[in-house]
Amino acid sequence: MESGSHAHQVDERNENIKIYVNGELLPRNAAKISVLDSGFLLGDGVWEGLRLHNGKLAFLKEHFDRLYEGAKAIDLDIGVSAEELEEAILDTCRANDMESGVHIRLIISRGLKSTPFQSPKANVGKATVVIIPEWKEINPKTLDRGLSLHTVHIQRGAPTIQDPLWNSLSKLNCISACIQAEKAGADEALMLDPHGFVATCNSTHFFIICDGELWTSGGLYCIQGITRSNIIAVAKVIGITVKEKSFSLTKAYSADEAFVTGTFAGVIPVRCIDGRDIGKDLPGQITSRLRTEYLNLIEQI
Repeated sequence: MESGSHAHQVDERNENIKIYVNGELLPRNAAKISVLDSGFLLGDGVWEGLRLHNGKLAFLKEHFDRLYEGAKAIDLDIGVSAEELEEAILDTCRANDMESGVHIRLIISRGLKSTPFQSPKANVGKATVVIIPEWKEINPKTLDRGLSLHTVHIQRGAPTIQDPLWNSLSKLNCISACIQAEKAGADEALMLDPHGFVATCNSTHFFIICDGELWTSGGLYCIQGITRSNIIAVAKVIGITVKEKSFSLTKAYSADEAFVTGTFAGVIPVRCIDGRDIGKDLPGQITSRLRTEYLNLIEQI
């Protein structure tokens, strides 16, 4: 990928990685699941994106809390303890001689079905567990030029539609938002909540700086972001006022700075929203400081 919040440089080592599939380590081209797997058929499952840094998994407790909470909410039995799952992830990284600069996709689906059908009653056997580790770092050019965002018509829904707290495999609403933004020439979609206020982006969380204060949505219509929470925490530590509140696009357009956060890239500045340039400098002073503080936090794990 050459642009966007997940833009990264190609690393040829990834062509020969070993991928964990239900207890087996398989070469990349041999790592497969059944066409009758719940994840393939229905997007029925949960997932996490993790970072390996200096041999350690960053903020693992927070990621696992979210993973197991989401699994319980959709009545999915992961089938292994958090300790066993952690060891499987680390073993997979060791098997690939990975130590740092690694992004890991952990995928849990409800598992194999006897026939294509929505109900879990059609499931047979245990959950499917897949661990995909890759050497992957943010493209420095993305940090230099920042992201362009486009506000899409696809909203973040209420919990009565699909709970935004679920980090589910079913991401079609976010994928549709991403497509709309890319068709408009932007890097990522800015999504609104059902009341028309700014909620989040299709794959990252959104922040603005207004008169020295850090603003982000109230969090009711976005996933419980690990990096989002860490940025809020470090901002408070260094004396920045943080407001989790509802705000409209007008405030976003007039912001002094804007940025997005995510496990893969950490903090990425936003240069424009719907064609409106944001701020005078890229990255802005507060955005730069928060990115530095976040990188320092990772070094402490």
